[in-house]
Amino acid sequence: MRSLGDTTILRIIGRLQEIVLTVLVILIPILVTIQVILRYVLKLPLMGIEELLLFPTIWLYMLGGSNASRERSHIECGVLVLYIHKEKNIALFKLIKTSVAAIVSCWLTYWAWWFFMYSLNTWKLSDLLYLPMFFAESALFIGLILMTMFTFIELYEIALQVRDLHRAKTI
Repeated sequence: MRSLGDTTILRIIGRLQEIVLTVLVILIPILVTIQVILRYVLKLPLMGIEELLLFPTIWLYMLGGSNASRERSHIECGVLVLYIHKEKNIALFKLIKTSVAAIVSCWLTYWAWWFFMYSLNTWKLSDLLYLPMFFAESALFIGLILMTMFTFIELYEIALQVRDLHRAKTI
């Protein structure tokens, strides 16, 4: 059975995420290094780099979370699975766990939408560089949309697994 996560559009989204994450992982240390050299070596602090770092850092955090959801490599506590021995019960537990994650993700995405619209309407500017904070704050909504989408894909695939296990036991 082909996974829903193997579709072309999801592969493209995943590849774009990886490219953006790679750029951000390179950009952030470069900005920090520039600030350290300017401040401590040349004694010429460049005001605003800390403020500028806020933008790629928030995007890195949120896209990193959505990438973990896509790869299913997010942190989880698997203690209960150690005590569940039947494959069908493990699949059912995963279904419940992912359902709760989907509900929480939807709730957080709702609030991120509200914050996204608030940020768009107020169009706040950063203190020093006068950059629109919307470009940093929108990362919350976009990251949570992606996390929610990947959580629902995982939920769908686990539901299919539970269904198949149930059918196999009844035959």
